[in-house]
Amino acid sequence: MIWRRQLRIRDPYVLTDVREGLYYLYGTNHSKGFDVYTSRDLEHWEGPFPAFRPDAGFWADRDYWAPEVHEYRGRYYMLATLKAEGVCRGTQIFAADRPLGPFRPWSDGPVTPRDWECLDGTLYIDEANKPWMVFCHEWLQVHDGEMCAVPLTDSLDAPAGEPLMLFKASEAPWVAPRKTGIDYITDGPWLFRSGQQLLMMWSSFGRNGYAIGIARSASGSVRGPWSHDERPLFDKDGGHGMLFRDLRGERMLTFHAPNKSPEERAMFIPMQEAFPDTPVETSEA
Repeated sequence: MIWRRQLRIRDPYVLTDVREGLYYLYGTNHSKGFDVYTSRDLEHWEGPFPAFRPDAGFWADRDYWAPEVHEYRGRYYMLATLKAEGVCRGTQIFAADRPLGPFRPWSDGPVTPRDWECLDGTLYIDEANKPWMVFCHEWLQVHDGEMCAVPLTDSLDAPAGEPLMLFKASEAPWVAPRKTGIDYITDGPWLFRSGQQLLMMWSSFGRNGYAIGIARSASGSVRGPWSHDERPLFDKDGGHGMLFRDLRGERMLTFHAPNKSPEERAMFIPMQEAFPDTPVETSEA
């Protein structure tokens, strides 16, 4: 048994299984593979259990980052970021019959463009029940990090079209450049609806360190156009957030804070249904 405050993890992602009364926690834990933890109360965790381990000859040998797992058409799909020497970082899709795995490669390598440095792909099912992956085109390659979207096949095994650029990091008023003055970060997109609005939670660096902001689609479609809230949702050196429903059906926000290694921990904050346009507070970060 591991207490939440003892569990080092970045980019936390929670899948709730109401039938089993369990939470599954995935995230970046600096191993060559992906692990999962289970809990019944978000405070006491069992694990880690190996959700994915690469076979000999698997293409990626580093930067196993930001796994997230979605239930889709009766199976579980993991989207995760990986990299190898001389190969662009990208998001690949894995599949399993249960949340614990074992997950196996589903797409043929990354579904992000092979000549782009990309990370943090997230699955979004649009109003026509068509799957998209929203992902980040890294600042390392373009300086002003981009948020992009690519349609996927219904089987989630390949792109179904060309990627679209949704916005650049510098468009958000709360985002600050890095020390170079020309580099702006896009990290950790997560799309959700609040009433009739389509919103995107994403991370970058603000005046107080790592932060979470909110973008809003004027059309209600993933295509946008997207506008940005003036103030970040959270700006106290924590980020890469997502929303989930707890076992009572209440909406929860999770993210890691602080952003300093090895102190990262998963934070859990109840959220109101009408999504706030004012910053959230936590006494723990």
